Amino acid sequence: MTFITRLRDEARDRPRRVVFPEGSDPRTVSAVRFCAREQLLSPVVLGGPEVKSALHSEGDGVDIEVVDPRNDPGAEVLARSLYERRKGRGMTAEDALQHAQDPLLFGALLVATGQADGAVAGAANPTSAVLRAALWGIGPAPGIRTVSSSFFMVVEPFRGTSDAEVLIFTDAGVVPDPDSTQLAEIAMAACEARRSVVGDEPRVAFLSYSTLGSAVGPATEKMIDALRIFRARAPGIPADGELQVDAALISEVAAVKAPGSPVAGTANILVFPDLAAANIGYKLVERLARARAIGPIVQGLARPYNDLSRGATSDDIVNVACITSLMSQ
Repeated sequence: MTFITRLRDEARDRPRRVVFPEGSDPRTVSAVRFCAREQLLSPVVLGGPEVKSALHSEGDGVDIEVVDPRNDPGAEVLARSLYERRKGRGMTAEDALQHAQDPLLFGALLVATGQADGAVAGAANPTSAVLRAALWGIGPAPGIRTVSSSFFMVVEPFRGTSDAEVLIFTDAGVVPDPDSTQLAEIAMAACEARRSVVGDEPRVAFLSYSTLGSAVGPATEKMIDALRIFRARAPGIPADGELQVDAALISEVAAVKAPGSPVAGTANILVFPDLAAANIGYKLVERLARARAIGPIVQGLARPYNDLSRGATSDDIVNVACITSLMSQ
């Protein structure tokens, strides 16, 4: 069974209520119809009468809930929730009522108030807009100061196994230049995401251009310090660094460069030193190795609100929606 098949089966077994704020996007419409028809989750689509018409145009009997943020009777309750969250930053009640009509923020508030389990957007909006809505409406999980992201990379077998593997690349979409404490928090959030979605045990590699002291400099010291903080906070999770990516992934290389390392050659979470390296890395693997990149998955929020690439296909939206459903559990 492939990861995508298992992902969808597990979402179907425990369907959740997921909001899609971009109801006017044709890819979203197609994905929502598929999710409803296959009973993967219970979609809530935001938009006006034209969205409802598009969703039900094929007349196949699939019933999909459509909510219009501009005239929904529950908008005032959501606006009050937003006002309570943001009044300390100068937002007035009138401002909150106006902001709450924005579909991205309206969706976040549905999730924050427990009227939905998660949300998915980004096919028609930039990451910055999606994250702003998520942070305003939902906010970070308790104890988390760094909201970040990861890509779930489904790659063909390369370590002697017969099945495709799922690697997590983090952070490839949010924090431009994380410090060592932020890197440790990013790694911890990725571990939580892996457990809830992939279901196996995380094995973390803090990546650099050096392996265990083969080179010295501020960039390597940052990763070593991040590992130290991570181990102090999550002593039960195998982790090592700094590691070059070949030592992190390939056991034959690890035997030479990092003998005795607890994760070298077996890592399944790759923590990159900055956003540039992670973003370049995931796109290279996606394009050259034809890996399946699912995400960006937003980590560290109190409740899930996941982003999409604006180049996402309807199939990508389905997969991120299923991940969102599993994260809510």
